[in-house]
Amino acid sequence: MSNSENIPLIDVRTIAPPDRHPTIFGVLTALAPGGIMHVTSDHDPRPLHYLIETRYPEQFQWEYLEQGPQVWRVEIQRNHSAGCGCSCGH
Repeated sequence: MSNSENIPLIDVRTIAPPDRHPTIFGVLTALAPGGIMHVTSDHDPRPLHYLIETRYPEQFQWEYLEQGPQVWRVEIQRNHSAGCGCSCGH
């Protein structure tokens, strides 16, 4: 699930629809501050972007790497000042 740069890559085209968001959020919430992940999809993942912003306001940056029409790729980065949201100190 990672590319040559050790950036986690989730290709949702290969994941059953009910498992897509749990898989993405599992990796997303495990990112260290400054950590990056990539998501590949066959459609614009804009709803995912809104969901991330709603659940974790101002904790992640979102950048389109490819914008269709057949493949969409985004890079999501945890902000350096964003912790994990729990009391563990990360």
